[in-house]
Amino acid sequence: MAKRAAAKKPRVLLVGASGTLGKAVRRALGSRHDIIAASRSGKHRVDITDSDSIRRLFTSIGTVDAIACAAGSAHFAPLGDMTEEAFAIGLRSKLMGQVNLALVGCDHLVDGGSITLISGILAEQPIRTGSSASMVNGAIEAFVRAAAIELARGIRINAVSPNVFVESWPEYGPYFNGFEPVPAARAALAFVRSIEGGQSGQVYKVW
Repeated sequence: MAKRAAAKKPRVLLVGASGTLGKAVRRALGSRHDIIAASRSGKHRVDITDSDSIRRLFTSIGTVDAIACAAGSAHFAPLGDMTEEAFAIGLRSKLMGQVNLALVGCDHLVDGGSITLISGILAEQPIRTGSSASMVNGAIEAFVRAAAIELARGIRINAVSPNVFVESWPEYGPYFNGFEPVPAARAALAFVRSIEGGQSGQVYKVW
């Protein structure tokens, strides 16, 4: 009897794969998916603040079944010290970087593919020095809800909104007094839910 060919694993582009969350997402998905790990360094390099860099990445890797982003930065400082340039960091990186990843990525997704972006608890639970992060996180979530009703070919889009991570607590804990940190592995499960589930326009809170 001829052997049945093994099922082809879905291809997932994971941007920010070298970070704390990215590594956890890779572990959570790796056994069932073919992970294409992208970051600022390594084999598949991408700078999400540069649309041309995003286009070059997709030209290099081709079509994928899912896009997941665990990258994006914002500037933290007291509101009185924030400048237009300081706010622009989060706008270029975490907000428009992810929006452009989604817009460019749509042309390289299979029918019924998915996009998962990253926001964060500060969209709803602000802290001092976090005005930029709160602003861009809220905008990402609004974008996901709006994009979900317009994406074609059955493409889905969701966001994961995590609390501060246990792994990051030594560095960020002093800014999050009263918050209960979560393991990055818990947030990674929300990525699994987004990629392997059927919902769209959702914000999965991991608080």
